[in-house]
Amino acid sequence: MKKDTRQKILDAASTLFLKGGTNALSVRAIAEGAGMSTIGIYSHFKGKQGILDALYIEGFTLVDNMMRAAEGNSALERLLNACERVLVFSQTNMAHYNLIFGSNLKDYSPNDEAIAAGEKAFITLTKEVSSIIEKELKPEDNLDIAMQIWALCHGYISLNQHEIRNRIQWDDWKSRALNAIRIHAIALINEH
Repeated sequence: MKKDTRQKILDAASTLFLKGGTNALSVRAIAEGAGMSTIGIYSHFKGKQGILDALYIEGFTLVDNMMRAAEGNSALERLLNACERVLVFSQTNMAHYNLIFGSNLKDYSPNDEAIAAGEKAFITLTKEVSSIIEKELKPEDNLDIAMQIWALCHGYISLNQHEIRNRIQWDDWKSRALNAIRIHAIALINEH
């Protein structure tokens, strides 16, 4: 079956983004990577911004779906499985991860639909986190706790993507990350 043209464009853009960030993304380069004309790109997307928005939405949709599919016999196990899925996502979808969580994308600002996709994924994490606390908390407290778990997860991912991983024994970074998240989550459960 022939690959969907839209997905071919997004795949070509992901490859280019991974190699050189947003600077590597030109409509001409994407068209070349997808094996089509620039007119074909413009017929599916409104240029570079449209492609980046589509990748951003696709990335956060993947993260959201992975977290929603988390399994476990307890709320804590489901939370840890959701976090593990995000850790795996950072490796299997590196271009998407770098786009949606990159902090130095000076020439890209997500549109409202892309921002909503990110918010939806964070709400999913917030629900997973709030399920480990038996006591009902204020919404802002749930958001704060979710941000703590999010920060631990992404902190470990950032360290794994940093050159520091070449200077220390880092083979089991996902296990270390999940252990830190488990310890923090148990502390949060005990605190509340």
